[in-house]
Amino acid sequence: MTDASAWWRPHVHEDRRPFLLARNRIAAALRAFFAADGFVEVEGAILQVSPGNETHLHAFATELVGPDLTTQRRYLHTSPEFACKKLLAAGETRIFDFARVFRNRERTATHHPEFTMLEWYRAGEGYEALMADCAAILALAAETTGRRRFAFRGRAADPFATPERLTVAAAFQAFAGIDLPATVDAAGTGDREALADAARAAGTRVAADDSWLDIYSRVLVERIEPHLGQGRATILCDYPLSEAALARPAPHDPRFAERFELYACGLELANAFGELTDPAEQRRRFEADMAEKERIYGERYPLDEAFLAALALMPPASGIALGFDRLAMLATGASRIEQVIWTPVAEA
Repeated sequence: MTDASAWWRPHVHEDRRPFLLARNRIAAALRAFFAADGFVEVEGAILQVSPGNETHLHAFATELVGPDLTTQRRYLHTSPEFACKKLLAAGETRIFDFARVFRNRERTATHHPEFTMLEWYRAGEGYEALMADCAAILALAAETTGRRRFAFRGRAADPFATPERLTVAAAFQAFAGIDLPATVDAAGTGDREALADAARAAGTRVAADDSWLDIYSRVLVERIEPHLGQGRATILCDYPLSEAALARPAPHDPRFAERFELYACGLELANAFGELTDPAEQRRRFEADMAEKERIYGERYPLDEAFLAALALMPPASGIALGFDRLAMLATGASRIEQVIWTPVAEA
């Protein structure tokens, strides 16, 4: 019997309880933080027509049975994003959601099939405002638990230091010696052979059937991410457009997008967008991602037509999803995500 399936045994719970109580204190502090800034807490429905349309996200499916016994396929959401953006279209301007979300095929020391995602949105504000939010939240979590530094797997970061801001292109150059923009075309992907040659020179394995995106992702994981969030948090920004399915193009270079991720101690904590509000472009991206999902995994998820219609009413906005359990791990010194989840999903 694994620890995850025996969390209810008194001696296991006794070890976990200090982490769990600290988790509660962090959540309370964050709710107060958002309330003080004029945010409204919302609760997006878990059952959705579509769980999200990114290629490598895997959802849990179920059946909705009507009074007449007709059935409709529904999914447990992988993020409250679609619901939150519909609320922005409805007229909300500052919202946050402590959402229980579900992702299949994910279980490691830092992944759990059911976890808590903290999402918040600012209508009419650029995504730089979210960068300031992230810095404040890291400090608040540390203050709440009395921790002066975050540490994980031999890496440490000062949660009170101003995060460094690093573009993806600068990171590829600094840590892999790769001139990424030279391989990127107008679609946000590009010259596969040029990137393959550069990746091999940097010591990254390249398979014969790897696409540009496959190579890009491998370099990012193997050569870039281990360097991020060391000493202080890192905001990695300006992703290739092909790697930002719901973000608008960057005004300085439309091959890249207004997307950033927050890292601390080499661990990804949050993913943010300057939100795309063009329904036709969003549909095009979703359909391309679902075609790729079908090619790789043999399945696709439906599009949420109501969400696409809502985009036409949605104001310019920025939004971010933060893995709350991972933040709680760093702020409490936990080594596994199950330590900060009150009732982990049983493995057996």
